[in-house]
This record gives sequence, structure tokens and C-alpha cells, in this order.
Amino acid sequence: MKTEVLKVNPKEPEPEIIAQAAKVIREGGLVAFPTETVYGLGANALDEKAVARIFAAKERPTDDPIIVHLSSPAELPMVAAEVPPIAFKLAELFWPGPLTLILPKAKSIPDLVTAGLPTVGVRVPAHPVALALIKASGCPIAAPSANLFGRPSPTLPEHVVEDLYGRVELILDAGPTFIGVESTVLDITRPTPTILRPGGLPREALEEILGRVEVKTGPMPGPKPSPGLMEKHYAPKASLYLVIGENGALRSFLREKAEEAVALGIKRGFIIAEEDRESLRELPVIVQVLGSLKDPATVARRLFSSLRIMDALGVEDIYARDFGQEGLALAVHNRLLRASGGKVVILGGN
Repeated sequence: MKTEVLKVNPKEPEPEIIAQAAKVIREGGLVAFPTETVYGLGANALDEKAVARIFAAKERPTDDPIIVHLSSPAELPMVAAEVPPIAFKLAELFWPGPLTLILPKAKSIPDLVTAGLPTVGVRVPAHPVALALIKASGCPIAAPSANLFGRPSPTLPEHVVEDLYGRVELILDAGPTFIGVESTVLDITRPTPTILRPGGLPREALEEILGRVEVKTGPMPGPKPSPGLMEKHYAPKASLYLVIGENGALRSFLREKAEEAVALGIKRGFIIAEEDRESLRELPVIVQVLGSLKDPATVARRLFSSLRIMDALGVEDIYARDFGQEGLALAVHNRLLRASGGKVVILGGN
């Protein structure tokens, strides 16, 4: 398949380019497009054959559901059988934005979208290109991340080209995404609102509105109502170890692992914070500095690109420091935990 790549203005998308992309969607094709979180791979959410092409292009298992994207909260009744008042309240506060709500699905949504479950994940993305595409298409758009399944999510158009060129009709290139990690998935069908996947909207913002919010951690047995719940996901090709501990112990451990790599001739990568630089200084190892511990937004924005850079450099393994679990750092923690497949090193203090 020939894939066309079109540059589009991220702030004021050109109407003729959006019209071309919308035509592809209406005709059952696939369009990779930017959202504020990561690039998505879109198809008409009401067209089961088009949705099936998403799974084929990504090599995605059909038991992993897909989030449906709308252009406005007013479209919720199109895709949800029931919309409780709290859903409209959250939509008023956080949409467009990086919040996905789990709701009872409408009959119009094919079972393939929801992995056969009676619920559907829905959001309104906060990106001018995404909103323009959904409006012009005239239908809800089902869109997981625009990458091969299990790989680090795409935050640059080059990532989409690397994984999906020749598998989709069109890629809209609007430059880097704004947030860099996927949306927060909130299940409001449960007695207590529950975050199934931490993401671009911090838990604390939801708690200000809802009171107590549970957060699911670790693998979820049985059918999964949200994407991103596989034990191993977002993973680079190399084995990744997530290192958790007090800063002093953590930096000592990373230096030991760097010295070990040099002594053994291992091509080892390290994902660290700005504050960790000194601990690895002058050691010939591969380092990706995501940002300051005080700036989780920058850390999140750089995370997936750093994993892909490690792949490009051919590292044998990666040691990634934990960035905490407050605010947006919780989403970074979740992605690194999934990328590690549960390979976690927990250190004591010193």
C-alpha cells in the first residue's frame, strides 16, 4: 500500500488537507493523525471493517479495546447507551483534553471496538487537527496509538512513519505532540471512580471534583475495558528495568550498573533525570536525560522518544529511574512499569 504523508499546520489545519483525510475515513481507510497526547491511528468507529483494518495494521490483538474520539460532548449519545450527569460534568471541565471516560456502549459501536465488552472508552481530543478531522469526517473516530502493538507510542510523525508506512493510507504530520503520554482512562461505571490507566490528566485534578478516586495498578486479569493494561506494553526492543528508590541509593545503583557495563563491554542505556547527571558523568554509556524531577511535563513529553532513541542506538538493556507517582509523574511511572514487563528494582535508602 502506498502511504501519503502530508504536513499540516498544528494550530490552523488547512481545510483542503483535512477534507482529503476525512474522505479517507469516510471511505473506510486509515489516517494517522496527531492528538495532544500521542499520534492516533483513526478509522470510522461505526464501520467494523474499517476498525478491523486498525487491528491488522498495528498487529494488535482483538482483546485490546480502542478509544472512540468525538469532536464534542454533545456527540456522547451517539456512542454511549447511558450518559450519567457526572460524565457531562467531567466533559465540561476537562474536554477537549486528555481524559477518556468509560461508559456503557451504544448498539451503534461494533463489538470489535470494545473487545466484546459492554463499555466503551470515549474522549474529545484537544488538538486542532484531530478536532477538525473528526468534524469533517462526520463520524466518531476509533483511534489507538499509531504504532505497532506493544511498541513505544508515537509522539513524532517520524515514529508513525517508522512503524506504519505502507500499512495506512495517510499520515498527517503536525510535528510533535503536546503531552507525550496517552489520556487518563477513568471508569465511571464502578461504584468508586477508578483510573484504569494514568495519563495526561493527573489523578489530583479528578479528585478535586470527584473526591476519592481509585487507581488500578499492575496487570488486570480477564477482559480489559481499557487499552494499556497488558503486563508488557510501550516496550523498547531492549530489556528495560525500572529502578525505584531514594535518590542517593538510586544514583549509586545507576553508577554501579554503568561501571559494570563499561567493564563488561555491554552497550547499556540509562534513562535519568537532570539531577542524576553527575552520577554518570565521564562514563561512556548511553544516557537519555528526560528533564528535571520538578518538571514532570517535560519528562512525559520526552519519554517515548527516548525509548525509540535507545532502540535506534542498539542498546542491550536499559535502566530507567522512577520519577515518582505524583501528578503527571504517575503516568510516566505507569509507562515505564509496563515497558519493563514487571522487571522492577526496588532499592533501600542510604
